[in-house]
Amino acid sequence: MAVTPTPYALTHVEATAALAPKVTARDAVVKFVRTKPLGAAGAVIIIAMLVVGAFSGVLAPYDPYQADYGSQFARPSPDHWLGTDEFGRDLMSRIIHGARIALFVGFTASFMGCTLGGLLGVISAYSGGRVDLLLERLMDILLAFPQLILALAIASILGPAVENVVIAITVPIIPRAARVVRATALSVKENVYVEAVQALGALQRRIILRHIVPNVVAPYIIMLTAQLGGAILAEAALSYLGLGAAEPTPSWGLMLSGSALSYAQKARWIAVFPGIAISLGVFGFNLFGDSLRDALDPKLRGR
Repeated sequence: MAVTPTPYALTHVEATAALAPKVTARDAVVKFVRTKPLGAAGAVIIIAMLVVGAFSGVLAPYDPYQADYGSQFARPSPDHWLGTDEFGRDLMSRIIHGARIALFVGFTASFMGCTLGGLLGVISAYSGGRVDLLLERLMDILLAFPQLILALAIASILGPAVENVVIAITVPIIPRAARVVRATALSVKENVYVEAVQALGALQRRIILRHIVPNVVAPYIIMLTAQLGGAILAEAALSYLGLGAAEPTPSWGLMLSGSALSYAQKARWIAVFPGIAISLGVFGFNLFGDSLRDALDPKLRGR
C-alpha cells in the first residue's frame, strides 16, 4: 500500500536570541570595583605608590640625602611633617623616595622570577620525561629552603646592593611560579586542539608559544601580583639586616635599622612612619593579588 506524503509548509524561523554584549575594559574595572571592594582599595594603594614613586622628585619637599645637623630629631611639624632623623634629613622626603626603590625591587624581582619560573614550568610540562624530572628535582631543592632564608643566603654572597637584592629575591620566586604554571600547562597539554596541532607536525616552539603559553597567563598574573608584596617585604628585611641598600640610600627597610632602634625612645617617628609605609605597601599588593586571583580563577569567580 503506497503512503501518500503529507505536504508540510517549511518556514524559515529567525533566531531571536540576542548576542551577549561585548565586555569592555571599563566594564571589567567597574565589575571588579563592585564585587571586590577590598581589591579595589588595594589597587588604590598601589596606584598611589606608583604616583609617589614616579613623581618623588616633585613631591618630596627636601633633598632626601641632604643632612641638616641643626634639625636633628625634629618632631613632626609644619616644617617637617614626619620629623627628621639623626642626621637632620627630612623623613617624609626619604619615605617618598623610598617608594621608588621598593617598587623597583618588587616589580623587577616578581616579573623576573615569575617569568623565568613560568617558562621553566611550561617547558617541564610539555617536554615530560627526563627533562621534567630534572627540572622538578631542581625546583624541589630550591623549595626546600624558606623564601627569606634563601634570599638572605644569596644576598650575603653577592654583597649589599640594590641589584643584588633583586637577584636574591628573584631566585626563591622561580620554583613557586614554576610549580603553579606547570600544573596548568599539564592540563592544557592534554587538550584535543594541542594533540591536533602536534599531529599536523607543528614545531614545538610554535605549539608552546601559540597554544600553551596563552592558556597559562591567568595563573602567571596571579603569581605575579601575589609575589609583589612579599618581594617588597623581603627587600625591607634584607635592608634592615644590612644586606640590601646601603646608606645613604632612602630605603624603607634601611630606615628601620640602626638609628630607629637606637633612638626608639627619643624619636619614635623614625621607626613608626617607615614601618607604616612598608605595611601599607604589602597590604595593598596582598589585597589586590587575592582579589585578582578570585576574579580570574573560574572556581572562585562566583564566590
